[in-house]
Amino acid sequence: MASWNSIPLEITYETFGWIAFFSWSVSFYPQVILNFRRKSVVGLNFDFVVLNLTKHSSYLIYNASLYFSSDIQHQYFEKYGYGEMIPVAANDVAFSIHAVLLTAITLFQIVIYDRGNQKISKISIATVCVVWLVAAVCFLIALPSHSWLWLISIFKFVKCPSDSEIACLSIQVFMTVIKYIPQVIMNFMRKSTNGFSIGNILLDFLGGVTSYAQMAVQSVDQNSWVNFYGNIGKTLLSLVSVFFDLVFMTQHYILYPEKKAVPPKLNKEGTEPLIRSSEEPAAPENV
Repeated sequence: MASWNSIPLEITYETFGWIAFFSWSVSFYPQVILNFRRKSVVGLNFDFVVLNLTKHSSYLIYNASLYFSSDIQHQYFEKYGYGEMIPVAANDVAFSIHAVLLTAITLFQIVIYDRGNQKISKISIATVCVVWLVAAVCFLIALPSHSWLWLISIFKFVKCPSDSEIACLSIQVFMTVIKYIPQVIMNFMRKSTNGFSIGNILLDFLGGVTSYAQMAVQSVDQNSWVNFYGNIGKTLLSLVSVFFDLVFMTQHYILYPEKKAVPPKLNKEGTEPLIRSSEEPAAPENV
């Protein structure tokens, strides 16, 4: 039973956890809404969406498999001990399904809305094909011995033993590291973030910061920092996401801020003159 002194800390880190959960969940909507309003996906990098879909699909496979499969749960207990808790809850599965669905909707918008001359790069297509080919090969390797826990570890971290490797290479790790790069490069080449929703990034950043705050408060409450160094791979992976969020915010607000249209000068009667001087910029047309 928690002491009275630890109850405020427990409420605090649970609050941070829920803020992170809702921030990450809602973060998919600003881009979908922006695409819908503009009826255009120009400015949104298609590689970013395709790689993101692969990332969240792998996360869904991991969560759903470990949550619903009794065989995989049994293998987990055998490896890590029957006193351990399954590191996947119902809300993790729900988040994964929601993420895949919203990313798929974004991909559908790419198909139906104006996309200019943008297209999915061959590098991105090749990367996704290689990722799922590796997953298929791993499935064939796991099939004879039914090593399903090892198989789903390909899709995400299961657990990193303190006396073993620091981190495991997985599809989740690989896709998280590379998925942001195409959008960063595209913003740099266009010198603009127009068409790429900053709301998505702000919510993702809020989720990352509050997630770290939750881990920190939890560590203080438990008088142990195992949350950070016990799974250093997950910690570093989250830092990658926060780093790219900061890059996007720098691009949007500092490097390539959106230029505001200059309103036309009015004459004494309060109307726009019929003949404009050559030094005055033309009023922007409504697009």
